[in-house]
Amino acid sequence: MSTLAPTTLCEAFQRVAAREPDAVALRSSSGATVVTWRQYADRVRTIASGLAAHGVAPGDTVALMLTNRPEFHLCDTAILHTGATPFSVYNTNPAAVLAYQFENAGNRVVVCEKQFLPTVLEAVAIGGKVEHVVCVDGKADGATSLGDIESTIAEGFDFDATWRAVRSSDLLTIVYTSGTTGPPKGVELTHRNFIENARIAEEFGAIGSSDRVISYLPDAHAANRWFAHYMNLLFGVPVTTVADVKQLIAALTDVRPTGFLGVPRIWVKLKAALEQRIADEPNPAKRKLANWAFATGQAKARVESSGRRLGFLDAIQYQLADRLVLSKVRAELGMDQVRLAVTGAAPIPPEVHEFILGLGVPLCEGWGMSECTAAVTVNRPNRIKIGTVGSPVPGAEIMLARDHEVLVRGPMVMRGYRKDPEKTDETIDSDGWLHTGDIGSIDAEGYLSIIDRKKELIINAAGKNMSPTNIENAVAASCPLVGSIAVIGDARPYNTALICLDPDAAAAFARKHGLGSAAVSELASNDVVRQAVEAGVELANSKLSRVEQIKKFTVLPDVWEPGSGHLTPTSKLKRKPIAADYSDAIEKMY
Repeated sequence: MSTLAPTTLCEAFQRVAAREPDAVALRSSSGATVVTWRQYADRVRTIASGLAAHGVAPGDTVALMLTNRPEFHLCDTAILHTGATPFSVYNTNPAAVLAYQFENAGNRVVVCEKQFLPTVLEAVAIGGKVEHVVCVDGKADGATSLGDIESTIAEGFDFDATWRAVRSSDLLTIVYTSGTTGPPKGVELTHRNFIENARIAEEFGAIGSSDRVISYLPDAHAANRWFAHYMNLLFGVPVTTVADVKQLIAALTDVRPTGFLGVPRIWVKLKAALEQRIADEPNPAKRKLANWAFATGQAKARVESSGRRLGFLDAIQYQLADRLVLSKVRAELGMDQVRLAVTGAAPIPPEVHEFILGLGVPLCEGWGMSECTAAVTVNRPNRIKIGTVGSPVPGAEIMLARDHEVLVRGPMVMRGYRKDPEKTDETIDSDGWLHTGDIGSIDAEGYLSIIDRKKELIINAAGKNMSPTNIENAVAASCPLVGSIAVIGDARPYNTALICLDPDAAAAFARKHGLGSAAVSELASNDVVRQAVEAGVELANSKLSRVEQIKKFTVLPDVWEPGSGHLTPTSKLKRKPIAADYSDAIEKMY
């Protein structure tokens, strides 16, 4: 077979499957399902044939609504081999949103699980052109089982000729953005978009079957597809799927991944849990040792972030801290073999980033967006600069507009928004620059820092510009009880905040302080809880400029779930609905 780089993910998959047919390609975290590359290739062939028998043809689209499970990879890859385009939808999407996406994509087939079937059928009744619904986990009324699809042979379907006919310019997927306003936009990404974007992998050393990754974030999110599914197809990285994020810690210690993608909230909660464990340590000597080791690790992270090296004595001290404490913590977390950890999708608080680096986990913050396949900039493991999102990936160009909006150009930029040429032209100018909507700065070394979304900057009554995200991150990093926080201050004399408790952290706090098993709605009004939140806000304020500080806050009795009216599926704040729904609470703070 040709040694040239593959031009499509179909070609890449076929090469990998032929190279190591008996190696494990996919497995579920429970171990109930294990799929070798030979089995993967065989099932891709039978699923593709069955889908072709049900009318799926080159140029078509197929929707997937699945949890993280091996069947996602099997079906997505099989759809690509029919010449069609698979796309994932968030499992939290209501029927109305699904109906809009099905109409926009024009798919005639939906692949889902039984638990999502009622919502899918409701969406199909509203609109779209869906003719077949396939359930991957057995037979169900109103749907065809995946087993039936695989046992159906399409007359005249030439599997090999069909996948070989796929071109680099063909659609690899559609990513529906979880926009904070309006209906989601369908970002069209080609095989070339991803393969070009994946050139960054060359800078992280040889990637292949000896690596291990965990897929636990929604596959409707471009970053998880990039890091897990597409890296599996392109480089043969085995994937362990975790259907329930609550099983992530168990999966980490089982898999011991070499690569790990974590959204900032994962790292924030990890820091809070470790700090609480130290605080609860009854042995003063052990507590002192742990605090010293963590401080030593963070000092090393600060030195290296500034581009310097530790002095001889400091290096000896770090080696001792690592041997006595830090290496053991990494092993307990299942992160002792991680050589590449990535955080993105939202900004990570710098003190949290410093803490994780201090543990010895090479956490690289990156930045990108669906419209740019995934990554535009990223810190490299050999030079991680805290507070920045790194420098451009291969092929990417970035520059700042006059108002400091970040502009991006390169082969990873999307083909366009599906069925929306006007919006595409608004976003990508005549010179090929994509206008991201993010405000940023670029330092002398070419490292990019993102300040905030252009439309979300706060301008207070005195005309001072502020980033609400920066303030929110400071509070989240200072107070483990905070699950979600929305800072209010636009055209106001001072900043206030709406705070939702983190259910898990609140429950642990309640147990520790003898508050029983009270619900979040009750804990929100508890004086002890409020005092703890207030202490966290005060700590955050000490790290903020006077004008940024939060003067008043309200602890809400609600929990904002991803995909709800107040958070997007990727946990971004829907600021306008929040302001409207909590207008009374906001006005009381002024």
